[in-house]
Amino acid sequence: MQKEKDELLSLLIKDAYFKEKVILSSGQESDYYIDARRVTLSAKGAYLCGKIILNMVKEDNIKAIGGPTLGADPMLGAIAVISLQAGRPLNTFIVRKAPKPYGRQQQIEGPFLNKGDEVVLIDDVATTGKALVSSVDVLRNAGVVVEKAICIVDRSQGAVEALAEKDCRLLSIFNISDILDNV
Repeated sequence: MQKEKDELLSLLIKDAYFKEKVILSSGQESDYYIDARRVTLSAKGAYLCGKIILNMVKEDNIKAIGGPTLGADPMLGAIAVISLQAGRPLNTFIVRKAPKPYGRQQQIEGPFLNKGDEVVLIDDVATTGKALVSSVDVLRNAGVVVEKAICIVDRSQGAVEALAEKDCRLLSIFNISDILDNV
């Protein structure tokens, strides 16, 4: 899996890292931005993320894998396809910020999850963990068990701690230092 991680890191540095002042969704100002969707929406990037994340959950007894829209969305299709090809199909789902105001007014989209089902959450970049924490709350309110989350890049700005307060462990493929030490 190291080859895949090396390739993904290279793509993130080349295509997703921008040295510029930005305001993050957390409201914090930063001197750099990781636009991970520039990688996760590419065929190679989606494939690498899917392979690596599936490897990270291979020992878990989970019913599905999903995450907050829009960070998780591009990776979920890849994960579903790769899991089917590997002979261990996993359903995927997305968690909306708010229930849809029309139709069935769902906040969790995808194949039906039952109370007691165990899932893993994913996201592209975690800063404070706000989107993941919100997703944990939505899923737990539906009776779904969430004990682990995975992100591509942890900016090390509180997400691990915020999720720990929810008794959910955050794993990352890369820490921000992996990127900053190589740009």
